[in-house]
Amino acid sequence: MISTVDYHTAGEPFRIVTGGVPEIPGADVLSRRAAAMAGHDGVRRLLCNEPRGHADMYGCFLVPPNDPGARFGALFWHKDGFSTACGHGTIALGVHAVREGLVEAVADGVTDVVIDVPSGRVTARVRSSAGRIEGVTFVNVPSYVIARDVRAGDVRVDLAYGGAIYASLPAAALGLSVEPRHLNALIGHSRRVKAALAGHPATRHPSDDRLSGVYGVIFHDELPPAADGARRQRNVTVFADGEVDRSPCGSGTAARMALLDDEGKGGELRHESVVGGLFTARVAERTAGGVIVEVDGMAYRTGRHVFELDPADPFPAGFTLR
Repeated sequence: MISTVDYHTAGEPFRIVTGGVPEIPGADVLSRRAAAMAGHDGVRRLLCNEPRGHADMYGCFLVPPNDPGARFGALFWHKDGFSTACGHGTIALGVHAVREGLVEAVADGVTDVVIDVPSGRVTARVRSSAGRIEGVTFVNVPSYVIARDVRAGDVRVDLAYGGAIYASLPAAALGLSVEPRHLNALIGHSRRVKAALAGHPATRHPSDDRLSGVYGVIFHDELPPAADGARRQRNVTVFADGEVDRSPCGSGTAARMALLDDEGKGGELRHESVVGGLFTARVAERTAGGVIVEVDGMAYRTGRHVFELDPADPFPAGFTLR
């Protein structure tokens, strides 16, 4: 029996495993990710695949932190495996930690929930008023531009790192826009972009090959500025093998901010998703390793679950129909 608490952040699901999974070994979170890939993939599939999940499910295992400087660690997973970063999940983990008493929180003010993830140490800055959570700021690892105008099949993309490597291009370059009616076409293009970039030198992480490879493809539309002059974009991030992020994608938003800042267009970004979810992002600091991006969002609990596997179940690992 495996227990979970489920959330959504700007529409994107996040399933936090709270019990029933054996300890995942490793010296740090990144090595625990490798151990989970080798020894706990059946649990991931059980919780992510149909009939308990779906083709666009997302979640995490909670693990010990790398050291006492963080409250806990997190191993993020989706239908195709384990990712290195997850901004929407970090926002949900901040809400979860405060609501479930995993950290000592203030009723009025800001509580920092420090979390070790495979890409490094991140913070969920939880804002509360009268004991009610009003919002969360995801403070990411350094983000930076990797390469510009890289050929990927019949299109050209910009590559940036935001805890994972993202390829970015305007949807208009394909004659499309970021709308649900174009989603299937955008998914198809994302697969072709990833295939074209497989093994490309620009997709290798400079210091740790475990972080290499294009994780997601971000298609974006430029929108009219907000009333206060803030930049607005709508995006859809297609990650793994055709999985669609319903949120504006937290780590992808950080990668977009690195690109915009590099163009001299920093400021604030109102980043909308394909379903209307909203993140607000800004560059908070510039370091030798890249820009520190802060992303504002909010997560909402959707349920608590206890999952079982009947020994006679003919689909012990579940399945994905698409």
